[in-house]
Amino acid sequence: MVDFQKLKARVLDDCAIDEDDVDLICRELYREGKINDRVAHFLITLRTEAKRRCPLFEQFFFEAVEFHVLGDGRIDEKKTAGLRRMLFADGKIDEYEMRFLWNLKHRAERMCPEFQQLYDECMSGSCSWKF
Repeated sequence: MVDFQKLKARVLDDCAIDEDDVDLICRELYREGKINDRVAHFLITLRTEAKRRCPLFEQFFFEAVEFHVLGDGRIDEKKTAGLRRMLFADGKIDEYEMRFLWNLKHRAERMCPEFQQLYDECMSGSCSWKF
């Protein structure tokens, strides 16, 4: 079993997540065997507390959270509430988060109206990239 507190301390010792940290995170989380609520919460905490994050971590993070959220193919009210807390933890929606929401919307088998509302709120700005 992974000691999340020790892993977090090692990863965030310099307040940044670089590619070596991503390798360490992947090796340690491999032992967990799945992306469950504990792992997802851990990753969200890392992302929120890091002052800088490399693109590799952003990619890994959103793929892992997407896998967790869409495990049963549905996005319900509870998942949407968690997504809202995660996305607005820093008070803004960035490009990675917008892309993540787009992926969720287009890969979910079913989604609740609350998710559609969250999606619409986050996407109301203009996007400068192509999906």
